Formats: sequence, structure tokens, C-alpha cells
Amino acid sequence: MSDNLLKIVDNDTTDSNNTKGRGKAPRGDKDEYGKTPRRRKINKIVIRSMWSLFALGVFLSFGFFILSYNDVIGDMPDIDDLKNPIDQYATVIYTADGEEMGRFFTSSSNRLYADYEDIAPCLVDALIATEDARFTEHSGVDIRALLRVLFKTGMGGDKSSGGGSTITQQLAKQLFTDQPAKNAASRARQKLDEWVLAVKLERLYSKEEIIKLYLNQFDFLYNAKGIRSAANIYFSKEAKDLQLHEAALLVGMLKNPSLYNPVRNPENAISRRNIVFEQMVKADKISREQADSLKQLPIGLRFHRIDHKSGLAPYFREELRRMMTAKEPIRSNYAEWEQQKFVDDSIAWADNPLFGWIEKNPKLDGSKYNLYADGLRIYTTIDSRMQRYAEEAVHEHMSDLQQRFFREKKGVKGAPYTTNREELSQAQLNRLIDQAINQTERMRILKLNNASKEQIEKEFNTPIPMSVFTYNDPSGWTDTIMSPRDSVLYHKHFLRTGFMSMDPVTGHVKAYVGGPDFKFFQYDMVSTGRRQVGSTIKPFLYAYAMDEGYTPCDEFLNEQPTIYDELGRPWTPRNSGNSHVGEMVTLRWALTNSNNWISARLMAALKPATLVRYMHNFGITNKIDPVLALCLGPCDVSVREMVGAYSAFANKGMHVEPMFVTAIADSNGNTISEFHSRHNQVLSEKGYYKILSILLNVVDSGTGNRLRRAPYNLTAEMGGKTGTTNSNSDGWFMAFTPELVSGVWVGGEERYIHFNSMANGQGASMALPIYGKYIRKVYDDAKLPYNQSSRFVFPNIDLCEEEDYGEYEEEVVEESFEGVFD
Repeated sequence: MSDNLLKIVDNDTTDSNNTKGRGKAPRGDKDEYGKTPRRRKINKIVIRSMWSLFALGVFLSFGFFILSYNDVIGDMPDIDDLKNPIDQYATVIYTADGEEMGRFFTSSSNRLYADYEDIAPCLVDALIATEDARFTEHSGVDIRALLRVLFKTGMGGDKSSGGGSTITQQLAKQLFTDQPAKNAASRARQKLDEWVLAVKLERLYSKEEIIKLYLNQFDFLYNAKGIRSAANIYFSKEAKDLQLHEAALLVGMLKNPSLYNPVRNPENAISRRNIVFEQMVKADKISREQADSLKQLPIGLRFHRIDHKSGLAPYFREELRRMMTAKEPIRSNYAEWEQQKFVDDSIAWADNPLFGWIEKNPKLDGSKYNLYADGLRIYTTIDSRMQRYAEEAVHEHMSDLQQRFFREKKGVKGAPYTTNREELSQAQLNRLIDQAINQTERMRILKLNNASKEQIEKEFNTPIPMSVFTYNDPSGWTDTIMSPRDSVLYHKHFLRTGFMSMDPVTGHVKAYVGGPDFKFFQYDMVSTGRRQVGSTIKPFLYAYAMDEGYTPCDEFLNEQPTIYDELGRPWTPRNSGNSHVGEMVTLRWALTNSNNWISARLMAALKPATLVRYMHNFGITNKIDPVLALCLGPCDVSVREMVGAYSAFANKGMHVEPMFVTAIADSNGNTISEFHSRHNQVLSEKGYYKILSILLNVVDSGTGNRLRRAPYNLTAEMGGKTGTTNSNSDGWFMAFTPELVSGVWVGGEERYIHFNSMANGQGASMALPIYGKYIRKVYDDAKLPYNQSSRFVFPNIDLCEEEDYGEYEEEVVEESFEGVFD
């Protein structure tokens, strides 16, 4: 070192022998190197000074290090923070068959914990070879690497000599350095802090734990926090399953994730990956031949983004989030129009342990779990395969149905709303359109900026480039030019749907689709939305009749009745068919063919108020008006309630509440809560078998018979019921087998958006095909435990044996009353 310094000093100092003028030393006083005594003295002073400064710097750095290490100076993290440096992990939602369904996370918490055993060994080898070759030898700070940086990089200008930061230092920087340094002085102080923290971390953790912490902490972009998220997002696999070329690509990103982003900068990423291979050759982790072969491999990404709107069962996940984070209902917190929601939430709070789970299940220290950062593991009842079949069935049918709807509404003024002005006047139509426009985000921003009426009209009527929803592109959207007003009406054209399928014995929900596409239509039509149920209500009426002593073989006159309610108001229902008019027909025939007249006669005998109480026993919580027309389905019920209610028809008269989750565990896998189904008997044994025999006949020879024909060709024993409301506003199909009960609703966003024709607008056309496609896919999957040979077992009893149920009476007059549902 002294010789090098002497040369530097000699180069920077004017040689007295090469200068002219006074002060010239005699030649005889020079030593063998041509230096005069005076020059030798100056050189010694310079060398001593430089060594002294160097020693002082080392002493001060060591002193600062000791003082910082012992918390005498500086602002070091608390020892507990070092022991628990990472505390934010995404909550992971799993399907019943073990597949990750999605996550709950914030922008900084989409991190999945990976233990050392969960990380591919080749990834660890690549990391150490590239970032810290002496990782196993140092204690947090690599002195050899620092000297190399000081002399070769700093003094010698060799940029290829590498950096001096160890993996432990990089971990310390990630964990405890919030902001980048603004100048050289602050960076020097940060570097010293990193050394101190690195040494502390080495004392607290093993080398394997440091590797694990580092890889769990690193942000790989695109919400890929940690190595498990990165492996999933970039390669759609677990970190333990990464191959070497994939691991090397991710290790390459550690140097600069933006620069070596494989999605946006694939050439840079491949170049950096190949450098990782070279480092592994130097470290004797792979051979030269292996490296050369690996360099030929393509980048091989299977990239997908992770967010709350994509992935499997997004409507289900959002309902799950809403339920778990719900607060205890307080009436004053609900608006006047939300009083039914207050009732629903109050019932759920009392009866459903999943509703308000965060509030009901504090940690041991009394604090509440954070659904987005505590790394919970939620095990749901959803089957990933059945969920995909349901989503496929919805997409296939709705895309075809939508084309028919577009064709019907093409060129119609005011579309997609009905053109029947008796149903919807022009003034009402204008109000609906204005209301839709006022609810847009664009209108909200314009009002915040105090835009004038003229500015607002111009804004909404000027065509601009935009993206809109479409079934014709796998992405779900397409670019077009359209005015904002037209875009509002365009999206109103899209029919909505809700589908749910569950096990009628356990209550486990197997599939849940709340709409056509969650990214564009986030309103959930399974749990949140309620629509009129039409004739799907009739099985409750007939079941009640069977429990009261009626039999499927009892006969009624098939003529249009006019019936008076308790206030003497007449009601004359209409009927969609004209078969067997004026003849005596059985209750089996009447329900099989969804006859309104017979249902009205039965309603008059059994009384509406009694039917309301009966339906509430089936788990329907919505307010139901006890009117005669109730037998035809004017009440609003959700798909979720209807599927739960129909479980009784498949489960020997036992109603079971739909169940979403079987267990919740903490980040370490310790079970916090387990959930079990809730049952209540709502039908007597004999009443159950009587109504079951009729509902099976609905599919075999009634309004659900399409399932027996192409393209479904189903042979499984199943019962069901179609439903269609006035003007084809709502189409329903409820179906059940011994193993599954399912429900489908299809309709417009508003009641005034519907098909004009019964051919397209009835439940058998709008809703039944979704179930048919879904159950066909389920039965065709040999890996699923469902087959068409399952049968209901009937006891050896006479279902048509007459029972004493009293004399049936009714009042009929020749006066009509407006009202009714097909």
C-alpha cells in the first residue's frame, strides 16, 4: 500500500529535478529513486497523515458501530421489532378441494408466508451465488467484500467487482429503511445502520431464517410481495416447484425489479437471468454445460395479475368479506329504505357465526384480527371445479341470450327499456335514464367542479374513446367511441344473473356466481339482490297443502276463479295455458304445469298469512305481504334464500342454511374457528314425499322437461320449478337432485328491462339453460362425486291416500281484478 501511495504522491508533486528556477537541489543529495531529503520527508508526512486519517475513520466507524449496536446513539429498531420483523400477510381463501381461490390484502400486504422448506433449493443456490457468495461465512457484514469495494471499485474504478452488501444487510435495509437517502452523508449513516442491524439479525436468526425473511419480504412488483406471491403471479406455481431457469429470473429481479421486469422488459430480464447462471457456475452450483443449456430456454412466463376483481368466485369472495367484517347492527345506522337490511343483518348477527366474525372473535390480547394483514387462512365450501363449471355455464348462456336481447332492442327508441307505455310512461322512462346518469362517477366529478347544466349535457352527449363491456373478447372489454350517455344505456342492455349450488344435506355452497362479470357488474344477485320469484313460490304452497292433509291426487276444477280477500276485494288471476280448461285436474297436474287458477284456489283455502309464516320457516327472511296473489310469487327473495329453502325438498323436509366456510386458521395454521351447518325440520315425512313426487314430475313431464332433451339429455332423477314474472321481468329455475340443490335467476338490472316475447323471456328460456349446462359439466367430470344414478328413496306408502283436511270452500263472482303472475 505504501508503494502505491508513494507513486500517487510522486505523480501529483512537481519533481524538483524537472523544474527550472530557484530552489534546485544539488544532484548529489538524491537517493537511488532520485528523491531529495526534503522530498522524502514530505512523502513520509503525507503517508503518515493518510494512514492516520484511515485509522481515525476506522476507529470512529467502529465506535459509532458499538454505540449504535448498544442503542447509545441513533434510532435503532426495538429488539422485539427485530424478532418479529414481518407482520403483514395476505389472508388466503381456499376452496374445499385445496385450491387457492383468492386473497384479502392491501397494496402492501399481498404477501404469502413461505417457510424455508417451501422454497426451491435451486432458488436458494441462485440467490447466494448472485447476491452474497460468502453468505454462510460472514456474520452479517462481509469485510472482504467491503475492502474489495473500497480498493477495486472505489479507488481502482472496477465497476465489475460487485457490491459489498450482504443478503442480511439487504434484509435490514428492506425492513427498517423507509426512505432512500437524500445525500451522501445520510446514505453513509444508513449504511452504518444497515451494518448494525445486519449483525443483530445474524445473532437473532439462523442463516436459513434470514434467507426465508429476505425472500418473504422482497417486492417483485404487480402486488407480488414475497417469493410465494411472485412464483404464483409470474409462473402460476408454488415457490417450492420453481425450476432453475424460473428461479434465476426471479433472483435476477432482486438487483432492480423495474429494470429487470420480465413482463415489460423481457430482454433485460433474460440478460440478467443469464448473469445469474454465470454466478452459479463460479460458485460451482451448476456446470458450464448446464448454464449454456439453460440460457437457451425461453422466458416461460405464465403471468397473471392478482386483484380483488379477478380470479375464481369474485362475487363469493366479496360476500365473504362483507360478512366477516360486518358490525353489530344498530337500527339508527340504517337509512329508512334499509330497514329490511337491518332485519336481515340482525338475524345473521344472532344466528350466523361467520357474520361479524372479526368483531366476535378477538385475539388473545383482546385486539381484533386484521382481515387484510394477519395472514388468516379461510377454508371455504366452494369446489373449484364446480365453480368453474358454473362460471362457464353463466358465460356461455348469457353471451348467447344477450345477442338475442340486443337483436330485439336494436333500433328501438328508449332501449333497453320496455316500449310498453302502459307499463312505463315516457316521463317515467326519462326519469330512469336521468337517474342512471346521475349515479355515474363522471356526473359526481362534474358536480364537484360546479359544472353548469349546459356543460354537463355537452359532456354526456359528446362521443369520446372509452372501454365498454363485451362478451366477444376474452378480456371482457373492448375499445370504442361512444358518448357517456350512450355508454350508460349500452351497459343497461346487459342482462344480470345469479346462480348458486349447494349440498342440501351439509349446506356446503359448491358454486356461486353473482353476475355476468364482476369487473363490470359488481352488484351481487345471489345474496344482495332480491327479485320477484314468480311460480317458484308454488312448491311452498303445495308443500303446505300436503302437510295439511292434501294429496297429489286431489282434484280441483280448472276454471278461472274470482276470489275475495279478507277486505272483500276481488281477485281474478290469469293463466298462461288453456289445457284442460273446465275439467277436474289433480294437484300433481296443476303444479307440474304451473297452473295459476288451481294455485289461487288452494291459496284461498289455506290463507296467505299462514303461507307467509310457513315460508319464513324455510329461511326466507324478507318481508312478505299476506295477499292472495302471494301464491303466484310477487314477493322479492334472493337466490341464496331460495336455494336454502329448496334444500328441504331434497333433504327429507329438513331445511339447511347455506354454509360458506368450514374453518378459519391463523397464519401458523392453528384453527381459530370451525363452522357447522344449521338445520330445522320444516316438512312432515309424509308431506315431504308427497311434494317430492310432484316436483320430480315437473322435470320429467312439466315446465322443466327441457332438461330431458338435447343439448342436456339428463337422465338423473331431479326435481325443480320454473318461474316467470309479469312482462318477463324475472326468469327463475330451481332444481335439486339427492346431492345438489341449485337456483338461477336472470333478468334486467331494472324490472322495466326485459324481453318482449315469452319465448325468450320465460324462466325455462332465460334461467334453466344455465343450470342445464352446469349440471351437465358436473356429471361429465368423473373426478367429482356426482353421477346420474343417484335416486330418491320413497317409503312404501300410498301418497294419494285421502286424509281429513276439512271442506274446501271458495267464493267466486263474475268480476275481474287486475293482478297476476304467470
